Amino acid sequence: MAETSKDTSVFWVDPERRGVIPLNGFHVSKSLRKRLLSGKYKFTINTCFELVLDACANRDETWINPAIRTRYNELHHLGFAHSVEVWKDDELAGGLYGVSIGGAFFGESMFSTTTDGSKLALVALVARLKVGGFTLLDTQFLTDHLATMGGIEVARKDFRNSLEVALEIDSDLWKLPAETSPYELWQLSTQTS
Repeated sequence: MAETSKDTSVFWVDPERRGVIPLNGFHVSKSLRKRLLSGKYKFTINTCFELVLDACANRDETWINPAIRTRYNELHHLGFAHSVEVWKDDELAGGLYGVSIGGAFFGESMFSTTTDGSKLALVALVARLKVGGFTLLDTQFLTDHLATMGGIEVARKDFRNSLEVALEIDSDLWKLPAETSPYELWQLSTQTS
């Protein structure tokens, strides 16, 4: 990451306590479920990666500098970086992007232009990860926002052990059909085992 969008340097972050969302512990609140099932939202994946990256960087303070934008776009073209998009009235209302390697997905950033837009994107991502055989959703840091959805902190050593296992998994981000309904996304994201 970078300190600011103007910073030309990039550094690696390896916190002592790592934020993760255990896929079998994902939680969708009643209000979020109601919003998800309202029929007002459409979900896509990888249809506008650069727009999602731009939206994530479009804030007063951001760690997404030009070097990071370039590298993530390259990773996207190589098939490693992905975006999840949430649409409302044909407008991009929320989304997230991250990197998938093996059975691990590294969430990098998310955004909303409407209430719960980023949370809706996370529901769609978790459903896709669970169906695709992923075992690790790395959020890097735990925020209050992520904790309400089941996010926890784990020790660096435990994270690395989980990562080692996840990297050996042959997962499939595309196993879930693109046209999956919001109801199915909710069911799949909150289903345990």
